[in-house]
Amino acid sequence: MDHVPDAEVSLSDPWHAYFVNRGHTGVRRIGAGVEGVVYGLGEGRVAKVWSGRPPADFDLTRRVYADIARHPLRFSTPEIFDVEDHEGVLVTYERELPGISLRADSAHVDYERELPTQHNEALLTVLRGLASVPGTEAMRQLSVQGDDRPLWRDHDRFQDALADLVARAAARHGTALALYVPDFGAGVERTQKALRSLPDAPVTAIHGDLVPPNIHIDAAGQPVAVLDFGFYTTAGDPAFEAAVTAAIWDMYGPHAEEHTAELTRLFAHELGYAPATLTAYQAAYALTTYDLFGMDDSDGHFRWCARKLRRNAVFSA
Repeated sequence: MDHVPDAEVSLSDPWHAYFVNRGHTGVRRIGAGVEGVVYGLGEGRVAKVWSGRPPADFDLTRRVYADIARHPLRFSTPEIFDVEDHEGVLVTYERELPGISLRADSAHVDYERELPTQHNEALLTVLRGLASVPGTEAMRQLSVQGDDRPLWRDHDRFQDALADLVARAAARHGTALALYVPDFGAGVERTQKALRSLPDAPVTAIHGDLVPPNIHIDAAGQPVAVLDFGFYTTAGDPAFEAAVTAAIWDMYGPHAEEHTAELTRLFAHELGYAPATLTAYQAAYALTTYDLFGMDDSDGHFRWCARKLRRNAVFSA
């Protein structure tokens, strides 16, 4: 959940008083979001007071967090330590994630043309770290945003599972996307064929949404936390994580296309991923997320996906 800073909250806040009465010192309200309100408890912990029912896969998400946290990384990741029901309200006790956002989202701030070397190094650290975490059964059971079934169901290979997801996503509202993307049906088929032809690869933890606000850094610019798993979290080829990160790092700025190309080259060179593999995965991402927020070019994400597909060498070959 995004933490939106709030003003100081006094003991008149019943939840503030509740946590104090349970023996926590230095209780502070950190912020609020769609899911609920977050309170800092000290000693590296926070409490989330949920405003409604948790996601249907909440227990599965907790298992995924635990699977990732078992592996020593150079940065922290979410972890749920305990869960309670207080008078019908769900309260989760979680790890407090350190640092500050690497930078604001490109939807709100225009990025300069030159990508800061420090940011590139932070990205490589995060990508290498997540690629060191083996994919688990819990990760395979997750569904990605917009789909109605676990991504890995009935599949032994990530590439084949993703190809079938492309088909399901194109069937959802593909007629809307086809109005903005020439030769749409053939492009979907080319993308599926490219995905199925990719060689086997390690299966590791995939975050799936490594935009700048989801990486926290310290005063020295080192990544200290990765947060907001869930949008496209799964187990899969780490090259998919790199491909998507290169594409979404700067989605809306004046130099977005140059930044995507530059990061794609950087990740191919530094991480050893084939450029054609990254291109295929970028087409798959656009084809499987295009309709999550809107279904015409008045929506920024839909417009971005259509533009990516028109320029993608695999889709538009």
